[in-house]
Amino acid sequence: MEWHVTDAQSLRIIDREIGSHTFSPSEYEIVRRVIYATADFEYKSLIQFSGQALQAGAAALAARTTLIVDTPMVQVGISPAIQATFANPVYCAMDALTRPQKGRTRSAWGIETLARRYPEGIFVIGESQTALVTLVELIESEEIRPAMVIGVPVGFLGADLIKSRLQDCLIANIRINGRKGSAVVASAIVNGLVDLAWKAYGQEVETRVRD
Repeated sequence: MEWHVTDAQSLRIIDREIGSHTFSPSEYEIVRRVIYATADFEYKSLIQFSGQALQAGAAALAARTTLIVDTPMVQVGISPAIQATFANPVYCAMDALTRPQKGRTRSAWGIETLARRYPEGIFVIGESQTALVTLVELIESEEIRPAMVIGVPVGFLGADLIKSRLQDCLIANIRINGRKGSAVVASAIVNGLVDLAWKAYGQEVETRVRD
C-alpha cells in the first residue's frame, strides 16, 4: 500500500489511542490496518492470531499459493496488492462453477468446490459464515489442510462457535472473536500480510523471477 501524509497522520492517532499492547510488531501492523479501515478500536481486543500465523501466511504468499475468497468484494479488495507483489492466483467462491444444491448457499458450495481443488490454499472468508462453516468441516474431516485461513465473517447465529472450531483446527489462522467482521476487515488483514511478506521475501522473489 502506498501511504500518504493523511494516512500517516491517521496511523499516529491510532497509535496514540491504542497505547500499550501485547502484540508483536507484525501483529500490531495487522491490527492497526484493520482499525484504520474500520475506525473501530474494539478490533484491538477481538482480533486473534494462531501461533506462527503471520509466518505461515507470509511463506505461503511467497510460494505463490492460491488464494480462495468467499465474495467478490474481498477479491476486489486484495487483488491490487497481490498483483503488485507475488501475483498469486485469486479465485472467488461465488464465481466457481458448481451444480445447484438445496440447503447450501452459493458461497458455501463454491468454497467446497474450490477447497477440493486447492486443498492447501490460503482461504479468506470475509462475509459468508456458511462458507466458513463448510471450510471448517472440511478441515475437521481432514479432507483439506490449508496453508492459512483468515476467518472474519460477521454473524449473529453461532459465529463464536464456528470461530472457536477454527481455532481448534490447528491450522494457521487469523480470526475475529464475536459477531463483528466484514469483507473490509478481511481485505485489510490480507493487504497488511502482503506488505509484511513482501518486505521479508520480495527481493528473493524478484531475483527468482529475473533468473
